[in-house]
Amino acid sequence: MIRFILKRLFISIPVIFILATLTFCFMRIIPGGPFDKDKVIPPEIKKNIEAKYDLDKPTFLNFRKFPEKKWFHTVTETQYFYYMSDLIRGDLGPSYKYLGRNVTDIIKDSLPVSIELGIYALLLAFFLGIPLGIISAYKHNSWIDSTSMFFAISGVALPSFVVAAILVLIFSFYLPWLPVGLWDGGIEYKIMPAVALGLRPVAIIARLMRTSMLDVIQADYVRTARAKGLSEAPVILKHVVKNSLIPVLTISGPLIAGVITGSFVIEHVFAIPGMAKHFILAVTNRDYTLIMGVTLVYAALLIVANIMVDVLYMIVDPRIKLA
Repeated sequence: MIRFILKRLFISIPVIFILATLTFCFMRIIPGGPFDKDKVIPPEIKKNIEAKYDLDKPTFLNFRKFPEKKWFHTVTETQYFYYMSDLIRGDLGPSYKYLGRNVTDIIKDSLPVSIELGIYALLLAFFLGIPLGIISAYKHNSWIDSTSMFFAISGVALPSFVVAAILVLIFSFYLPWLPVGLWDGGIEYKIMPAVALGLRPVAIIARLMRTSMLDVIQADYVRTARAKGLSEAPVILKHVVKNSLIPVLTISGPLIAGVITGSFVIEHVFAIPGMAKHFILAVTNRDYTLIMGVTLVYAALLIVANIMVDVLYMIVDPRIKLA
């Protein structure tokens, strides 16, 4: 298993490199720059600012600008080379808008908050979605099945910001039980954001678990287990539920990354000091280094989540071998 994890991590290195290259290219292709929205400043001062952040260098190879120099020197005097060389050393560079702050420090301060919110939402998704799917499948075509699937479809259809607004309206205004926003207080500050972010994953997992169980419950080995005289509870829990978890695990990797990366709106609605604020402001302000840093962090989270799912495959079903 250790060998498999190391192999997957090694394979992920070129993926991160390609993603960094594409993001770098897209940021430079879009018109405008990080200092274009500032108040009008003298050209000399703007030139000095761009020189401080190496923005006066060519983006990629520019043989016309350095015709007398060798190819290697031309490559090393580009913005792309400077950024990638810093990235290899683990330096994400300084923020163009948060003066005096490094992108790495900004991510260290805000990423734990986003991860904590994502963990609460995922716990809600798995601990509520899986039992809901099991009950719906076991009570197929009953009023319990219809009711649970109605709420599941509603959870998929409703955007998270609509759910957040409804929760705030009910539990903060009509029933003043929970605070509207912020994060540093007690658990009461984290209930509504976690529910608003986790409701959609709950619905997705519940529907997927129900569909998977309805397929597995008709399998031959399930009928054989019942024919042997096993009671209904061991048949459902040991044979049906365990084999129905494979599709849920398959979607768990993208779902985990999606919950953490999809918390932008929720963090904004509830004034949570996570990465959403920095990412949105970075896009608005064309803060190249911060956009790159947040994008790479989310890519790394997606890679780690998919590796965890592959390992869980083998735990749930020993027949699956890790290659």
